Amino acid sequence: MNPEPKPHRAGFVSIIGKPNVGKSTLMNVLVGERLSIITSKAQTTRHRIMGILNGDDFQLVYSDTPGIIQPKYELHNAMMSFVYSSLEDADVILFVTDIYEKHDEEPVVERLRRADTPVIVLVNKIDQAEQAEVEAKLAYWREQLPNAAEVLAISALNALGTERVLELVLERLPEHPPYYPKDELTDKPERFFAAEMIREKIFKLYKKEVPYSCEVGVEEFKEDEKIIRIRATIYVERASQKGIIIGHKGEALKKVGTWAREEMEKFFGKQVFLETHVRVNENWRTDPKALSRFGYQ
Repeated sequence: MNPEPKPHRAGFVSIIGKPNVGKSTLMNVLVGERLSIITSKAQTTRHRIMGILNGDDFQLVYSDTPGIIQPKYELHNAMMSFVYSSLEDADVILFVTDIYEKHDEEPVVERLRRADTPVIVLVNKIDQAEQAEVEAKLAYWREQLPNAAEVLAISALNALGTERVLELVLERLPEHPPYYPKDELTDKPERFFAAEMIREKIFKLYKKEVPYSCEVGVEEFKEDEKIIRIRATIYVERASQKGIIIGHKGEALKKVGTWAREEMEKFFGKQVFLETHVRVNENWRTDPKALSRFGYQ
């Protein structure tokens, strides 16, 4: 007799935590693709980005979410709405903290204590700590979240412990047919990733407040067999920031364009022609109309 086929499991897995604990690195490792931008600066993820991992008998829909913060203006409110909406439809919650965490996460911890959804706590960046420190962090989180399905030590950067994360998630997924076609990798369109790659390079090249005041819109994305032609606009809040983005004789903007184009060519597997412009959109972070146009509603 032929063995019974395995039931198909599918579900939504939300990755949440404070800024800079390694959520985006973790999702990229779990999905096996570089979908979320990664920089050393906090609050670089602004949207809920889904990454889909498919197997013969499972489909995991991971959500990378913005870092949990106390909102200061409308953009922050929109970012936090992405976090909380991801919790509402989650089948499993991955709560990511790290060995540097100062334990000031009480609002979200309280929400997780009340959650009906399985919560797996991941203490990240253990490659940067002594074993005793790691054990102390694990004990702390077991005490804080006694309802957690598991408290696990990982290093997302080194893919240490991430295979176990996959096992734990799969054990808790409901039986369900796939939510997306099996060849899909994400719910976001290609132009979204083009914009994110430009934004990542802005975070890497510029300092202080300037990257946080920038948003990127892709006005044109035309693809043929050999080349993708992309026209993008970098929006800033003040005229003085426009000058900083462009730089002396346009050198800074040229560097952003070159770095972003190289990243896009690796991601899309095709030659890219990238044209970038800079425009001022005053106080866009507090303007509901601008936020809606940039996809934050």
